[in-house]
Amino acid sequence: MRLKIAFLYCTLLALPLITTTACSANSANLANLANSASTESAEFIATTNGASTADTSAVDKNNFDATDIETHQPTLVTKKETFSIESFTTFGGKTINNVKVGWEAYGQLNADKSNVILITHHFSGTSHAAGVYESSMEDTNPNIGYWDALIGSGKAIDTDIYYVVSVDSLVNLNAYDDHVITTGPATINSETGKPWGLEFPVVTIRDFVNVQKALLESLGVQKLHAVIGPSMGSMQAIDWASAYPDWVPRMISVIGSGESDAWTTAALSHWAMPIRLDANWNKGSYSRHNEPAEGLVASLMMITQHALYPTYFNQQGNKLGYQAVEQAPLENINAQHSIVKWLESRARQRAKKMDANHLLYLVRACQLFVAGHGNSLKAGLENIQAETLFLPASTDLLLMPYLAESAHNQLKGLGKNSELETLNGPFGHLEGVVNVQAEGERIAAFLSSAL
Repeated sequence: MRLKIAFLYCTLLALPLITTTACSANSANLANLANSASTESAEFIATTNGASTADTSAVDKNNFDATDIETHQPTLVTKKETFSIESFTTFGGKTINNVKVGWEAYGQLNADKSNVILITHHFSGTSHAAGVYESSMEDTNPNIGYWDALIGSGKAIDTDIYYVVSVDSLVNLNAYDDHVITTGPATINSETGKPWGLEFPVVTIRDFVNVQKALLESLGVQKLHAVIGPSMGSMQAIDWASAYPDWVPRMISVIGSGESDAWTTAALSHWAMPIRLDANWNKGSYSRHNEPAEGLVASLMMITQHALYPTYFNQQGNKLGYQAVEQAPLENINAQHSIVKWLESRARQRAKKMDANHLLYLVRACQLFVAGHGNSLKAGLENIQAETLFLPASTDLLLMPYLAESAHNQLKGLGKNSELETLNGPFGHLEGVVNVQAEGERIAAFLSSAL
């Protein structure tokens, strides 16, 4: 079975009014992008950016076969914009001054500003949901948005119809990525002239939502056509529907959840622990040149494995020649198996653009999540007026299908209009990023349906 794979950084806004940051790429540049996509090694899906159509056998560069790729051409060219808030009050009642986040948009805002679809990104993602940056058009291996196969002209989220907006979250994990604009512990506190560190207030999924809402209001938008997000993005999407029901007529939750239950909250704590145990973390007080790199790498290794499924992982082991009894780990306790070295090398590459404290804050935001941010999931779901579509993945070991099923069933029990379709494939949690376009027709129909 052939699967379309859109690569991500994982295990994923002030523009002049009524203008667009996306346009059609010219044919010459598209040809260059196509050539680069078909000749560049298709690295492991959780560690690089890009979008292409690939068979599972083409995922790892050590076994890459260019003839096994059906090239997926990006159709949009975009640029990063900056949105600023002079003073922002968090859900917890704390104040953050000089908040800045990045954002991107694709398509054209219509006259009555009624065609906006908000894309909310996943844990390790950014606002780069589709297309390529203007600045990277000539690059051999351009950074292509993680849902490019889903967003664009004639695609499921059709930019000929919709104005699609995506925003870098607060405390975005990719704090040192040149294409990310965020505010968090690594940001310089204007009052002290030093990084915030752990003095930065705890933020929640609701705070991500409220920053997005402030951006949209700055554009003159008063209602969305829909909000859609994968993973942590699904948390934002359903919280939007609960907190601001008059804004949200349609909500799509991909590999999502209505809350972090006890199991999920405890599992997330494991991601934070390696960082806290790294001596360089120093209770959150560290410099860019003396950061808890080993703890961050260990966390990313764990996140990546949790986001995958044994079928794919064991296939990768086979490609590496993995054996339980390998000579190096047999002879030396400090040596690692081939599959562990593979996992570590990917994590170490990704860690270069990421910040350890930001990871801790994202973990906490996810742990504190329940739709509506009230006393119970039921209370949050009661506020939802939107038509909802849930797309869990059958092989998801991170946000397991029962979490989406629970929210869906409770909405149905409350007399709400809710649909659920299960994604099937070997990629586990990442199915919702790399293969959600398998449900493209379902998504397009849901978005175009009358209310």
